[in-house]
Amino acid sequence: MSTPQDRIAVECPSCSPAEPTVHEVLKEGSGHHTVRCTECGHVHKVRIETETEIERDVVVSQDGESFTATTEPPADETLAVGEEFLLETDEAIMTVRITSLEVTDGRVEEATAEDVETIWSRAVGNVSVNATVHPKSGAHDETRGETLHVPGDYEFVVGSSDDLGDFEFTVEGIHLRDDAVGYDHEKLDHDRDSAVAKDVNRLYLRDEGSDAWSAW
Repeated sequence: MSTPQDRIAVECPSCSPAEPTVHEVLKEGSGHHTVRCTECGHVHKVRIETETEIERDVVVSQDGESFTATTEPPADETLAVGEEFLLETDEAIMTVRITSLEVTDGRVEEATAEDVETIWSRAVGNVSVNATVHPKSGAHDETRGETLHVPGDYEFVVGSSDDLGDFEFTVEGIHLRDDAVGYDHEKLDHDRDSAVAKDVNRLYLRDEGSDAWSAW
């Protein structure tokens, strides 16, 4: 996926050699551009291949609401459910995960960008995670619901204690989202089982401290 001409997503040899990060284009050249990583400031050259790009609508779901943006992938690029990419919106550059691809005949799991009419996605850079919180006493009538606002890559580990602001808790179980990949089970409840926040549908927590807390 591409971003506007002055910003591109490429690997940074200094801080992110395996995954693309956002770079500013400092100088355009014939086949090579000089770019600066927005994460660490490293300046380097990258080879830019000339590709035919097409504009496609992207519907983004975030915190129960949705909005539409556009992206310009190479026409022959294969898109697939579960893939993540950087999306330029009016407010910010955000990371989204493809949840469905709409083509002429309906929804598919994989297709070339040229065949896709709309990319359906959800924001995974920062996410809201619903949690069922049990009190330390174990009284079921004191169970409550909370919503945790965390970075998408924040890791929750079953059996481990954690704190977010004033909220101290132990993770007792994790229920995964339908689009989570790389896990053996949909429900994780064994010690040391773990998942990142963007893959979590619901957490089951035991309150270890005060009821008053802030997620950030």
